[in-house]
Amino acid sequence: MTAKKRLDVRLVDDGLSPTREKARAAILAGLVYVDGQRVDKAGTLVADSAQVTVTGEACPYVSRGGFKLAKALEVFPLDLTGRTVIDVGASTGGFTDVALRNGAARVIAVDVGYGQFAWSLRNDPRVRCLERTNIRHLTAEELGEKAQTAVIDVAFISLEKVLPAVANLLDEPGHVMALIKPQFEAGREKVGKKGVVRDPQVHREVIERLVDWAVERRWQVLGLDYSPITGPEGNIEYLILLQKPEAQTKGDSTEREGPAAPGAEPSFTPEGIAAVVRRAHEAVGNGNKE
Repeated sequence: MTAKKRLDVRLVDDGLSPTREKARAAILAGLVYVDGQRVDKAGTLVADSAQVTVTGEACPYVSRGGFKLAKALEVFPLDLTGRTVIDVGASTGGFTDVALRNGAARVIAVDVGYGQFAWSLRNDPRVRCLERTNIRHLTAEELGEKAQTAVIDVAFISLEKVLPAVANLLDEPGHVMALIKPQFEAGREKVGKKGVVRDPQVHREVIERLVDWAVERRWQVLGLDYSPITGPEGNIEYLILLQKPEAQTKGDSTEREGPAAPGAEPSFTPEGIAAVVRRAHEAVGNGNKE
């Protein structure tokens, strides 16, 4: 029987990558080919006889968090061209970087932290950096301008506490792409060691509860999918596209239905959510960490 290795291990063993983490980054970026075919899963078993090659740069963004928004822009009906975008939980600026690369006219980067934001973005005239700023306390008057779209990647807080504040800062179309992080949405009793939530049932419960919360407040759910990379400790995360209530056209938007995004489920019933969770665990459950 031909011996096989995980693809990320093979890259390190062959000297094509200095570490497994960097190997995963290259694989996720679509830069790794096995016998001429691109492979994008780090856990893929590869025969010792297979030819493995790597091309290009592993991470084109200022941080690997950029892969999350990049996927959202691929699978959701979300166009940032010419828009002002609020990046909530900007950190290093991965989302800001991707937004600018995808046509955003301006990005307002907001974070409670300080000194993490990439220098290249800090000096970009299209970027306004608001550090040491809690989005929940930021008003439209203090901001002095409104955005059309928000992207959210926050930690240690539920989206239910962040979305109302973000909505107040948005004009039409009022789109919000947010990361759902089960470790910050589930109860403490459901969070395992190192803050990791591995149970698919808990993931489903978290997403269902957030969707219910949103539609009860007349947000519209436009897309649901999973992040292509996990959090630092291996948590699977999810991408959700919402539209704030005031920006919607007339009509009842309280049904748990939304326009299907390419690659996303056509409805957000428990069954549809379960399908997204299942795909997430199959695709990124074993790696592709930040």
